[in-house]
Amino acid sequence: MRKIRKRTFAELVIENKRQLLNDQKALEKLEEKIEARMLNKAE
Repeated sequence: MRKIRKRTFAELVIENKRQLLNDQKALEKLEEKIEARMLNKAE
């Protein structure tokens, strides 16, 4: 049996980013959150 290698935090961030970029619904949700934040700061 192979030993399971633990991933570093940076590797997990890169993998998560890659999955988010492939998920259109998640991207739209992030864009809405960012727009809401910017509108709140502008007020």
